[in-house]
Amino acid sequence: MSRDIKKVVLAYSGGLDTSIILRWLQETYGCEVVTFTADLGQGEEIEPARAKAEMMGIKDIFIEDMREEFTRDYIFPMFRANALYEGTYLLGTSIARPLIAKRQIEIAREVGADAVSHGATGKGNDQVRFELGYYACNPSIKIIAPWREWDLSSRTKLIEYAQMHQIPVPTDKQGESPFSQDANLLHISSEGKILEDPWLEPDYDLILTRMVTPMNAPDKATEITIDFEKGDPVAINGEKMSPATLLAKLNDLGGKNGIGCIDIVENRFVGMKSRGVYETPGGTVLFQARRAMESLTLDGPTAHEKDAMMPRYAEMVYNGFWFAPEREMLQAAIDKASERVTGTVRMKLYKGNVIITGRKSPFSMYDEDVVTFEEDTVYDQKDAGGFIKLNALRLRLGNK
Repeated sequence: MSRDIKKVVLAYSGGLDTSIILRWLQETYGCEVVTFTADLGQGEEIEPARAKAEMMGIKDIFIEDMREEFTRDYIFPMFRANALYEGTYLLGTSIARPLIAKRQIEIAREVGADAVSHGATGKGNDQVRFELGYYACNPSIKIIAPWREWDLSSRTKLIEYAQMHQIPVPTDKQGESPFSQDANLLHISSEGKILEDPWLEPDYDLILTRMVTPMNAPDKATEITIDFEKGDPVAINGEKMSPATLLAKLNDLGGKNGIGCIDIVENRFVGMKSRGVYETPGGTVLFQARRAMESLTLDGPTAHEKDAMMPRYAEMVYNGFWFAPEREMLQAAIDKASERVTGTVRMKLYKGNVIITGRKSPFSMYDEDVVTFEEDTVYDQKDAGGFIKLNALRLRLGNK
């Protein structure tokens, strides 16, 4: 990267890594740094990021509450697809990156910056997600990725650099450097330390911040209802809520009942495997409720076609192709299928489980007169014989 950079917009969390990056950019490029901190529902105060940035001489500081936009325009569209990466991961970190990238580029235009920067490492997926987002929003933008440039190649060196520059180093409950965590309204991911050995059992008392374990959850179930309109949740227990407020409420309900913690080994886009513990309480409840709503309102072929699209859609989000035309194409089909996904789902939350107990919809395709085991006048069972013979024709011809 050329050192001819006058102004750079940094995605700044206020944490250790991005604080070090801020100082490093000032020292290495001698450029003006503009910080951007997005409130995506991390669950912690973000104003301290302003104080840290000011302490390091930053004049242009952007701190913005983006929780509603994040939930409405990114999380909910993704959930309409029932997206699961490799069958387990609800894409909590992945879905946050395109919004941050888009806003960074907008800020760069507003302040006349010629570059943007992020704190993602050269081993991870986030560098790809951020930079694909940058290029999609501004093809000519310059990008500074410190982890691919500097010689601070380990956590130890990073901490030494911080101490040398009087940058506070956080500690966990044991007084050690904490797990590498990423948090937003949808989830919290934890990686590093003992989690780098996939055989070692996580210490959930040390890791979990948004939920309890199923073993520590209440012995009494919590019963709730979720109302849907055109595929999106709009109310809990009949009370209408904004998208972000609703998801936060589901986080609280799911977290108290030990729902939504997974320990997975996933395949990163860059080619390696990684192990992490993810907390997604509200998202897990919402995922199960949406599936129940769709089971009532989508016909079989449409539901199966959606399921066939899902792995490809999830992979696009995971790999950073949110702004790609093929993702938008799939989204259009998914949104079309969601038009009649309206109604109410009732469930019990109990010790890590989401137990569906009922569903109803004005667009229900379930007909009691047709499915009854009692005598009926609307379905002639003799018709099934011809149906089976027609479907068996190729099998019979192939086995002559």
